[in-house]
Parts: sequence; C-alpha cells; structure tokens
Amino acid sequence: MRTDDFWAVIDRARAGGPADASAIAARAGAELAERDPAEIVGWSRHLDRVLAASQKADLWGAAYLINGGCSDEGFDAFRGWLLTQGRQVFAGAVAAPDGLADLPAVRQAALTGLEFAATEMLDVPAEAHRRATAAELPPPEQPVVRPDVADFWDFDDPDQVRDRLPRLAELFLEPPAE
Repeated sequence: MRTDDFWAVIDRARAGGPADASAIAARAGAELAERDPAEIVGWSRHLDRVLAASQKADLWGAAYLINGGCSDEGFDAFRGWLLTQGRQVFAGAVAAPDGLADLPAVRQAALTGLEFAATEMLDVPAEAHRRATAAELPPPEQPVVRPDVADFWDFDDPDQVRDRLPRLAELFLEPPAE
C-alpha cells in the first residue's frame, strides 16, 4: 500500500463525522472491511512501518509530559490518537515533538488534564480483517522494535524536559524555582 493510500483512509474517516478518536477508528475500520483482504493486510503493514518510524525517545517524552506519564502501551495509545490527527500532524510530531504545543487540543489539555489515547486506531486493521474474512490478521512480518531505554533521557527531570521540549514544558511544567 502506498503512503498516500494509507493516509487517505484516515483522512476520509476524519472527515466523515464526529472527530473523536473512537469514531474515526470505527469509520476507518468500516472502510477497510469493505476492501480486499490483501489491501487490509497492506494497510496493516503500512501502519507497522508508520509506528516503527515514530518510535522516537523525544516523541515518547512528549507523550509522557502531555499525558502525565506514559508506559509502553500508553505510548502506543498516544500514537494511535496522533494518527487520528492526520498525516501532517503525525509527521510533524515525529519530526519535532515540541511542535505539539501548537495543537489547540494539547494546549487545552495543559489546562484540563485531558489525556490522549486511541488504542482502537491501532486495532483497525485486525478488526477490519476479522469482519471481512472471519479470520485473524496475519502476524507482522517483523517484530515491533522499541527505542533502547539507554537512549532515553529522564522524562521526570524538569531541566531535561525544558531542554528537549521547551514549548511543551512551558505548558505542562511549573515555572522553575528562582
């Protein structure tokens, strides 16, 4: 599956009704379930590649800061939510996670404590394949690779957060003591 085709499914799901992540995932899954099973598998493989490319320590740090903590599963769920924001937002967040500070939803979350997670978006291809074929989606060709924790910085250290994610730190951290 081509990158444009992958994101076109998400774009149509985003445009098709309510903007909450669950509704977007449901619409994407419904569209995929109508396709040939090979296309669903192709979409799934592309999702695997997109997720692998977003396995970045700084993006994980941004998710940790925004959501008030972030486990392995929490990072996956955060990226599921990020997928529902569309290609431009997703790519921008992978390239420069601190740019998430520009999103109105993230700015609002700094005030409300709202957390961002959409595991259902990650389940779209498996659910679509099950609906289309009554069979399980074939397993991924390659295992998911996580960033090496040795490459992480201390997400709980306010100085490191301010250094790596200054705009998000301004939204989510208390001002430094003087």
